[in-house]
Amino acid sequence: MRELISQIHDTPHKAVLAVSGAGTQAVAWVMGVAGASRTVLEVVVPYGRLSMSGFLGFEPAQSAAAETARQMARAAYRKARAQLRDDSDNSPPLGLACAAAIATDRPRRGEHRAFVATWSEQGATTYSLRFHKGLRDRDGEEQVVSRLIVSALAAASGLQPDVDLGLTEGDDLEVARTARSGPLEQLLSGEAEWVTFRPGGHGQAPQMEVEGATPGALLPGSFSPLHSGHRGLARAAEEALGERPAFEISVVNVDKPPLDPAEIERRLAQFEAGETVVLTAAETFFKKTRLFPGRTFVIGWDTAVRLVAPRYYRRDAAGSEATGNRIVNPGTAMLAALAEMWTAGARFVVAGRREGDEFRTLDDVPVPPGFESIFSSIPEAAFRDDVSSSELRERETPGLKREECSG
Repeated sequence: MRELISQIHDTPHKAVLAVSGAGTQAVAWVMGVAGASRTVLEVVVPYGRLSMSGFLGFEPAQSAAAETARQMARAAYRKARAQLRDDSDNSPPLGLACAAAIATDRPRRGEHRAFVATWSEQGATTYSLRFHKGLRDRDGEEQVVSRLIVSALAAASGLQPDVDLGLTEGDDLEVARTARSGPLEQLLSGEAEWVTFRPGGHGQAPQMEVEGATPGALLPGSFSPLHSGHRGLARAAEEALGERPAFEISVVNVDKPPLDPAEIERRLAQFEAGETVVLTAAETFFKKTRLFPGRTFVIGWDTAVRLVAPRYYRRDAAGSEATGNRIVNPGTAMLAALAEMWTAGARFVVAGRREGDEFRTLDDVPVPPGFESIFSSIPEAAFRDDVSSSELRERETPGLKREECSG
């Protein structure tokens, strides 16, 4: 183990390790060999239910399961990548996790098992180990799991380990490897929560990065099509905020099928060098603010009206993440969602829009008392452009209904 761990420390990979139920011996081994700081960024032990929920962002169906280990490895990988974002050495990030239920001080009804998973830029690997129950005590099973963890970490670091895990005929080990798909496929499958796209230009190819860095301001929309009003609003927001916003497109829409890859690529082709596009699967602002806390969202008057309209929260009123699965009325659901968005540090900059013969502004939005501070306006003198995507689509396809975006 010591020689293999030393070889791991000599690779450029840096990892966040998360272990629950077993694997602390492996952590001690890895940390006990000189050079551990070259490999280990952080060690997390989400043992309790609330700790695990906090680490993953949700409560898993089972604490010791292959899918739980995969999600833990994914969360660890994200933490590693976030810590290495400004790393000048370009060290490859790794996430490694163990979710186990091994022998304890009382009889266990179910099988003794351990699931180890790694997550990297290349893909994910899951090791599912089921013990010959009753053959070993807790220390014996811990030794096997810890050897498996070190072996998995070595393999994810690009080594070819040959570790004797000490398995018997009554033990069962399965290994499943999954290559990472492209960024867009990861977003559509739910593997990634957002994708950052930067168009090419000036001799540079377009760049698409899974969960890449995003600016402090986002301008959401369907951009079907992108027009002068969108770019004008982005410039006005930049002057007001001191930061250029990214354009945000949700590939999921309320009560509509998700966008297909061809349509997504068509919309991305409209953007130019120097512009940033963030693709998400967050169709509501409640989800957007959870995904990007502390951001400022640049919106039009009509979107602001929907953001504070109780009728757009009817599905939440039936019980959802916005209301903690309590059945409440839509008005209460709307206030609960606004409160969480406010707590997440969300801010909304509202630009005026023409509605019929009237030019509507933030003053025409019925913002609930107490939430005025999270809204600010872009004056008409700073920005006004009466063109709209729906009107442009109507000219191209008469009779086409206007798209609506829920708050």
